[in-house]
Amino acid sequence: MSLSYTLKESFSGFTRTKLSTVISIVTIGISLLLLGVFAVITINTARFIEMLRAKVVLEVFLQEPITREEIGKLVHRVLALDGVDSLIVISKDEAAEIFKMEFGEDINRVLDFNPLPPSLKIFLKPSHQTSEGVQQVYRSLARMQGIDEIVYRKELLDLIDKRTTAINNVTLGLGVLISVSAILFVSNTIRLAIYAKRKIIRTMELVGATWMFIRLPFLIEGMIQGLLGGLLAAGMLYALLEFAARTLAHDFASYFIMSVSFYAVVVGGGVLLGLIGAIISIMRFMRVAEG
Repeated sequence: MSLSYTLKESFSGFTRTKLSTVISIVTIGISLLLLGVFAVITINTARFIEMLRAKVVLEVFLQEPITREEIGKLVHRVLALDGVDSLIVISKDEAAEIFKMEFGEDINRVLDFNPLPPSLKIFLKPSHQTSEGVQQVYRSLARMQGIDEIVYRKELLDLIDKRTTAINNVTLGLGVLISVSAILFVSNTIRLAIYAKRKIIRTMELVGATWMFIRLPFLIEGMIQGLLGGLLAAGMLYALLEFAARTLAHDFASYFIMSVSFYAVVVGGGVLLGLIGAIISIMRFMRVAEG
């Protein structure tokens, strides 16, 4: 198989179907631009959700009276639990100081004694920062002696889990819809190129040309269209994110700075869309021809 012939035939579609080829490239570019924007939103949403999850801690109030030795033993047992990352021990005096900072009153003067019990602030590993994971740790803590009450923001965590699922479903649905649209446009463009060369293809089949020899130029043409569309999308996306980073406040700028690998994935996605579109058009043409 001649490489020069294959490349020549691959680029011939760009001259035979100029308008549809340009439309296909622009469509892939716009489709990948939209997918890229959704990807940026999804990545930053996931980052924000992880930040919220990390702030969900369990506050464990201890039964009184309790000695330092008993607190120490309890701490070791809590740290041994699956899902517990670290904890902070808050003594009665520290609890009184926290109360004073939050409410502006010295509880010892208001009540003439300190009713606040010592407590533990428990931080969880990322694998357990979900409703189910927290519940698992909660049940283990509830069975321990020396613990009076366990408090955490269950409603917030349940809401985060529900919204995360909804966001992922919407993003997935939109991504599939946009990808399918781009594939269909590429498929239609390649099919026009195949139709324009149908007589030549028939002649090549009669003289014994191989499957790969006939079809490879169309596959390469689809990949080139996808590559150009991916480069167009990467350029537009980079310009858009740079504009957003410069326009918005400095605190939000980091959310719009994406790595080189992100843009490489966008370009690679274009090549993949082009290849899939070409494969679909070839399969459709062959079915029609055989029928």
